[in-house]
Amino acid sequence: MRSRFDRELEQLHQELTRMGELCEEAISASVLALLEDDRAMAETARARERAIDQQERDIESLCMKLLLQQQPVARDLRTISSALKMIGDMERIGDQAADIAEITRHIGGAPLPGQVHIEEMTQAAAKMVTSSVASFVRGDLGMAQAVMAYDDVVDQLFCMVKEELTALIRRDASSAGEALDLLMIAKYLERIGDHAVNVAEWVAYSLTGSRYPGPPAADSAEP
Repeated sequence: MRSRFDRELEQLHQELTRMGELCEEAISASVLALLEDDRAMAETARARERAIDQQERDIESLCMKLLLQQQPVARDLRTISSALKMIGDMERIGDQAADIAEITRHIGGAPLPGQVHIEEMTQAAAKMVTSSVASFVRGDLGMAQAVMAYDDVVDQLFCMVKEELTALIRRDASSAGEALDLLMIAKYLERIGDHAVNVAEWVAYSLTGSRYPGPPAADSAEP
């Protein structure tokens, strides 16, 4: 019975890893649609969002099967219940990537101040998503804690983008519409970082029984 449970738990890890990959692809595609004025990338982001929704349903079914058929206890129960919480945040990440892709339909391809740091925000947020899921699969508390701490980097980048766009509006009021669209995109990326933190907190709970186990070790500064 335990060997069957272990096989199904490994399947859960694989499905969560795939969902994390889809989230990363959706984030990257949505911002590429903005930076390169690429409508195909916008459609890719929306397609990934639909795949993330399906992945959420599949993982939820697998978790319910594990709960009902295997009747796990203690840490195994925390692992499955944490996975059910994680996929909700990952589904929201997919939604926000699709929202970014939708906004790009209204923005032209001309470069604007803030785009450089939006690209950096994208890389940082995608790293947080990937690392938070990897920490679950590896059972790595230090990696989960590093994701939580790294959220400060995304928050700082958001503040930089906001300052750049505010300065742009002061210089040229006619650019206010596009600047506000870019600010909304940056806000979605900041929220993606928040959802990655939520995932990392559920990883910590699955390993320790607490969502807030303390700061990362000194050698775990990045996720």
